[in-house]
Amino acid sequence: MNTVLLPPFFDRPVLTVAQELLGKYLCCAGQAFRIIEVEAYDGPQDLACHASRGRTKRTEPMFGPSGHWYIYLCYGMYWMLNIVTGEDGYPAAVLIRGVGDLDGPGKLTKHLKIDRRFNGLSAAEETGLWIEDRGERIDAERIRRAPRIGVAYAQEWAAKPYRFILV
Repeated sequence: MNTVLLPPFFDRPVLTVAQELLGKYLCCAGQAFRIIEVEAYDGPQDLACHASRGRTKRTEPMFGPSGHWYIYLCYGMYWMLNIVTGEDGYPAAVLIRGVGDLDGPGKLTKHLKIDRRFNGLSAAEETGLWIEDRGERIDAERIRRAPRIGVAYAQEWAAKPYRFILV
């Protein structure tokens, strides 16, 4: 049975949510893709997290309620899809890096036509972009942890194993 993930699923620590998103399904435009790679960004102390630079118009969705989308443009050409986690007011999110055969966050948003129109919306069927649990349980030995990609500027935070990959 397919179950849409509701805000309580996301209202937990970002590293927990990130790991548990593996094997779930990103649903959009009548399509569903299994989530196979994610990265966690954990609040203002995490120098790789946009919130480390403070609360801005761009980062506002990260400070809002869990279970909402935080979408931003990277390098002026790639939309990045993130789901907000944790308690309201604490800026943390999980970047969806890979789904199905779409490896890379820019490829998945381009394929699914995801852009800023979803920014700040809830992850729900009503908004047209949501995540489902289809009953698959992922054993811990099938999850590889690695450093995040493209965040060398974040000093010691760049080496943290906040990327989760389903193997």
